Amino acid sequence: MLRRHGPALVLLARQRGLSAADAEDVVQEAFVSLWKKAEANGHVKDHAAYLFASVRNGSLDHLRGESRRQRREAIVAREMDAGTGSLFEQDAEQDDLAARVQVLLSDLPDEQREVLVMKVWGGLTFAQIAEATQQSPNTIASRYRYALTALRGLMATEMQP
Repeated sequence: MLRRHGPALVLLARQRGLSAADAEDVVQEAFVSLWKKAEANGHVKDHAAYLFASVRNGSLDHLRGESRRQRREAIVAREMDAGTGSLFEQDAEQDDLAARVQVLLSDLPDEQREVLVMKVWGGLTFAQIAEATQQSPNTIASRYRYALTALRGLMATEMQP
């Protein structure tokens, strides 16, 4: 499961705005949660959908917590009359293609980007994505089509001189 879905799960978390390390932590927590749930009641309907849903929700939870932490730190920094620096630095090891794809993906609406990552990099079916996002399969299929159309447009615009 980790070899099959790990990279797409990390990409999904990264598309939510997490750093590489935070994304990996969220993915690890999703696998631990799956293991605990399977051990506790012996049944998880669809492991892949469960993992993607866990990463999706875990990423949102992490961002909420990070936002609260940043607000607290800003208050303390103001009180100490100190400036704040950047919390995350861009990963310098990304190759040009991966960086371009991430930039293009970031121009898509969240819902479309999420479906595209789960479908293309995660290899999930529309039914699995629907379960992970709690949306209808028809909505997921539409978002996927819209994402592909938008991505093609963005790529065509980027290729123009």
